[in-house]
Amino acid sequence: MTSGTHTPTGEGVPTASARTASAARTVTDVLQPRNVLLAGMLGIGLAAAGDWTGLLWGFLGALCAGLIPAGYIEWERGRGTWGDRHVVDRTKRAPIFFVILGSIGAGSVVMVLGNAPTGILVAMLALWVMTIGLLAVNTVWKISVDAAVASATVALLAVVHSPWWLAAYALTAAVCWTRVVLGYHTVAQTVAGSALGAATTLAYVFA
Repeated sequence: MTSGTHTPTGEGVPTASARTASAARTVTDVLQPRNVLLAGMLGIGLAAAGDWTGLLWGFLGALCAGLIPAGYIEWERGRGTWGDRHVVDRTKRAPIFFVILGSIGAGSVVMVLGNAPTGILVAMLALWVMTIGLLAVNTVWKISVDAAVASATVALLAVVHSPWWLAAYALTAAVCWTRVVLGYHTVAQTVAGSALGAATTLAYVFA
């Protein structure tokens, strides 16, 4: 037996690889897009408004960009359309992107009518454009949405708050790791998603 082989340590005790997969699944569930967007958009809204009212705008952003799309996925799962939230079949992902685009678009209209802070509006625009990019790439190649959202959230927080937020890219790296370990994506697909997410900051350059 070689030293590099993972073997059971006892009856009912998971192997090292099983423990790794379990840890990866926990991390990917905790850091799934709806959770990341909820925390991130609240922070972006707070920074954009400069007071507690920004939390309301941030929640609206999280609702439209993350919670409503997640609800749609769960609804389709209940109908038997997909096996789980990951929707591993690339060809079945287009409806999700269209729901996201419509939801973010509707939320942005509400923000405009309600005179929301510019910062949160720009963040919504950035996420909308990112979704267009994800949809376009998805037509020919599978790209990691989880990695894109994690990267975009960190990048946007770094722009509106402080460059110190870039340290949170450790969490983005963790998300990428989980997607590869669990077999949902290749390294290239997570890197591409992360790069697209980071590019959302260009919205602030041109705003």
